Amino acid sequence: MIETNGTILSVNDLKTYFQTEDGVVKAVDGITFELKKGETLGIVGESGSGKSVTNLSVMRLIPEPPGKIVGGDIIFNGIDVRKLSIDDVRKIRGKRIAMIFQDPMTSLNPFLKISTQLMEVTRLHLGHTKEQAREHAIKMLKTVGIPDAENRIDNYPHEFSGGMRQRVMIAMALSCDPELLIADEPTTALDVTIQAQILELIKDLKERMGTSVILITHDLGVVAGMTEKIIVMYAGKVFEQAPTKELFATPANPYTKGLLKSVPDPAHEQGKELYQIPGLPPDVAHLPPGCPFAERCERAEAICRSQYPPFVQINENHSSLCHFAKEVYAESVAEREKL
Repeated sequence: MIETNGTILSVNDLKTYFQTEDGVVKAVDGITFELKKGETLGIVGESGSGKSVTNLSVMRLIPEPPGKIVGGDIIFNGIDVRKLSIDDVRKIRGKRIAMIFQDPMTSLNPFLKISTQLMEVTRLHLGHTKEQAREHAIKMLKTVGIPDAENRIDNYPHEFSGGMRQRVMIAMALSCDPELLIADEPTTALDVTIQAQILELIKDLKERMGTSVILITHDLGVVAGMTEKIIVMYAGKVFEQAPTKELFATPANPYTKGLLKSVPDPAHEQGKELYQIPGLPPDVAHLPPGCPFAERCERAEAICRSQYPPFVQINENHSSLCHFAKEVYAESVAEREKL
């Protein structure tokens, strides 16, 4: 066991690569972060930035081949997850660490009743009898707000709406009272009303059960009121890391500023185009020599295209991967003071 000091998850210099026909894809390349007990961490970034692969690595769910965790440490509650056997990982996965996957329609087996899928978890991890497992499954469906749970438990996934399927996934993830819940894009493809309900549900369950949460999303608006700190990822790297309020108030990275400007504003002037970051994310198999964001960055200079940026420490809890991190931070502070 490794000393934790109140930290439930410590990821240090994690590297997960994939062998492809185009070369080695460094999907996650040197990620480092910590999560305290009872804390909620947001991981944000565009599609392909490495958010999901980071957390699949934590769960040891990377398909080998073509993928492989080639370096770094994953310490969960003092246990080095990388050194565990597959059987030992399975004892943790689903019981102590649970994950809500992106698409509940493909995550739930369409040929099995909801009852079968929910009961399997507690029979495997908690040793429940069939009767106990069914009773617990009904209780969990009620906990996540599914009406008439006693009758609906024997429905098939296609008989539920998208929002209700996502609630079933949350019920399944929380069935064993996990210490860590990883929610991977839990509101994707749901309308805004259902999105708000799902996020409120996760927040409420976290407060009641004391569960630590990692919330993965491409939408900074989703994590605003949900998290204590945020990691911004791009091209397999952490581009910025800061407490949530500080990151929203004074971002120190042009990419973060671009993401924040892309969030729709209710006060947006009618007829004016919404902001979008120009260009597309880079090919992670063939990254440029300098900053991977340089070609899309509005303030990029020659050094950005030729030299990889340093990880600049703005203060004790705030850091940014940018040649001009301190200047960008100072600009954000100045903009904030004008408001």
